[in-house]
Formats: sequence, structure tokens, C-alpha cells
Amino acid sequence: MSKTALITGASSGIGREIAKQLSSRGFRVILAARRKDRLEELAEELEGESRVVTCDLSTREGCFDLYEQVKDERVSVLINNAGFGAIGNFEEIPLETELRMIDTNVTAVHILTKLFVKDFIKADRGYILNVASSAGLMAGGPLMAAYYATKAYVVSLTGSVNRELKNKGANVHISALCPGPVDTEFNEVAGCEFGVGAISAEECARAAVEGLFRKSLIIVPGTGMKAAATLSKIVPREMVLKVAGEMQKRKTK
Repeated sequence: MSKTALITGASSGIGREIAKQLSSRGFRVILAARRKDRLEELAEELEGESRVVTCDLSTREGCFDLYEQVKDERVSVLINNAGFGAIGNFEEIPLETELRMIDTNVTAVHILTKLFVKDFIKADRGYILNVASSAGLMAGGPLMAAYYATKAYVVSLTGSVNRELKNKGANVHISALCPGPVDTEFNEVAGCEFGVGAISAEECARAAVEGLFRKSLIIVPGTGMKAAATLSKIVPREMVLKVAGEMQKRKTK
């Protein structure tokens, strides 16, 4: 059986482009998302073998069901890409939206990482890429408070698991992808528009796959975002939050 990769949120954007990258590298890809028609269109475009699995990762049942459907297919690469954001004052964004965001951005990533890392350790091979955001490297993001918090969770979880795997000498690696603005459907879903230049989803995916197989812990595509992430570590937290809030204001339609 060929190498197999599971990509969540594969119906568009970064997930779609990562699927193309892995397919071109000889992977059999399992495409998972809610929109079956989008997944089937992508499957027809890919160079190699693929399989489509529809699922809703905003529910715990959906996460466990996805795992049960693919656990016997010798998956060796997991791409946790499903996620979304929302912009607005904290008290104004509907609680239901934020809870669904937390379930998708955090709970699904946690469940699938937990289940697959155990399998990968037993098999003594495997790679996990958790798609976070440059937001996860910042002190916070006024007007996108919940989104920034979910991505900070992903970055923190990934870093800790990465160190645990190294401590036990496991032949398993986990990375966090932390891009800045990417030209995808994200801004439409979040209800915002980027105030700074965005890189293409293809460029982001290429950097993600290369960084994952280089075993980089934190992958930040683009020199501009790398500089911003570094600067955020030395600038006072209050200043970072003020600047981040001003950036979010410019995104509002």
C-alpha cells in the first residue's frame, strides 16, 4: 500500500493545496471535509490515488467517526487543517459561533492528534501538521479574541507534544503551521478582509509540507511574517495587543 495522508478541511484553501502537494509526492490522500462535491472535484484533479470522507469536525462524534473510518488504512501523515474564524467585539459575536469555533479549531485538533499520535508511536513512524496561525504566536487579538485563543492552544499543544516525542526518542514528528494572511475563503467566513498582503494558498502549502518533512516545529511562511512573529516576542504585551486590535479594525468590512 502506498504512503497515506489524511487531510481535514481539504475542500478549499490551504488543505486543498496541501493535498495536491502530498499527492504529487506519491501519497495516497484521504480528503476529509463537510462538502462532498468540493472533495470529489479535488479528487479528480489529483495525480495519485485518493479517497473522499465527509465529516463534521465541529462535533466530537464527527471526529471519532472519521478516525474509525480510516484507522486501518495505515495513515502516516495527519494534516489537522479544518478551522475557521470570526471577527467582532467579544460581547457581540454569537456564543454559538464561538463554541463551534472552539470545537473545530481546538477540540477536533486535540482528539485527532491524540488518537493518531498513539497509533504513530506504535508504528514507529508518522508526521502530524497542526494548522494554527501567526495569531497563535501573538499575545492576543482584540476583535478576534476567541480565534487568537484557539490558535494559541494549537501552538502550545504542538510544542509540548513535540518535546514529549523527542524525550522518548519516538520516530514521530509534529509541527505547527503559523501563516499570516493567506488568500483563501477564510476572510469570507470570518467576515473580514486583510489589511496586508496575503500569500497564495499554494505558497503556504508548499512551505508547510517542506517544513513538516524537515521536522521544523514552527513553520511560518514568508519573511515578513517571520519578522513580525519575532518582533512580537520582544515588544511589550500591551503594545502588541494595541497594534493587533488596530489591524483587526482594518479587516472589518
